[in-house]
Amino acid sequence: MATESKTLIYLALIANGVIAVVKFIAAGISGSSAMLSEGFHSVADTGNQLFLLRGTAVSRYAPDAQHPFGRGKELYFWSFMVAVFLFVGGAVIAFIEGLERVRHPHHDEAGIGFSLIVLAFAAIFEFLIAFRPALRAFNSGRAGRSIGATVRDSKDPALLVVVFEDTAALVGLFIAAGGLLLTHYTGWSQWDGIASILIALLLAAVALFLAYEMKQLLVGEAATREDRSAIRAATLSVKEVSSIGRLLTMQLSPNEILVNLDVHLDDGLTTDEAEAVIDVIEAVIQEEVPEATRIFVELEPGR
Repeated sequence: MATESKTLIYLALIANGVIAVVKFIAAGISGSSAMLSEGFHSVADTGNQLFLLRGTAVSRYAPDAQHPFGRGKELYFWSFMVAVFLFVGGAVIAFIEGLERVRHPHHDEAGIGFSLIVLAFAAIFEFLIAFRPALRAFNSGRAGRSIGATVRDSKDPALLVVVFEDTAALVGLFIAAGGLLLTHYTGWSQWDGIASILIALLLAAVALFLAYEMKQLLVGEAATREDRSAIRAATLSVKEVSSIGRLLTMQLSPNEILVNLDVHLDDGLTTDEAEAVIDVIEAVIQEEVPEATRIFVELEPGR
């Protein structure tokens, strides 16, 4: 899954970089505020992919004395920075540019045909190179769940960021095209500024959503309900386990879960036998939930 996410990041990086250059060329020719906003949007997305690549690389560092559980949460931090950069580098700039066009309109239709061609090219390129592979990866992990449940349970920030960024990119392209066409057919150039403001609101919504999701993971979100249930079931499958007390989990990275488990064992076990049971519990949990890489089992007195 990590390799697949990294591939998606590289595809999005290539797509956004190419599209950004073409959008700025079209904005320079047409003078369109919405097109310029879309150019900044693509620049923000390109920078975001670099953030994700940095987070992916650092999150794989081995544990050390200062980071005994590894640095998996680095990926969540850099994904949070994606949300910040998308808001500041995309939404704020697009809003300012759109507001300026609405307040001080100027009619300039030079290169509108070229701009529309650029938007069509960008939409096709974005869909084929970045959005479709990301959507395919997202749907492959749904397992019959709703989109909302899949997003809520996802612990892979790279996949979430790419999917939502690409979705916003495609919607933004249609908004920009609508602004250009309305300006052309109505002669009211404020439509171009309004389109830029709508793009800003879209980017702000995506940025705030991603910031909320990454904050949950940064502050220590538990493993999914499915994984917690699997951990309980695996533990109870050990015949010497009579019951389970507290089960505490924390998502350390998309592929790492910290598990702290209190168990009650049958009476009459010796110390050596109890230690052997703990080893068995850890083994069955890891077999059932491979992401449970750090397991701490504590024995509770019999009841």
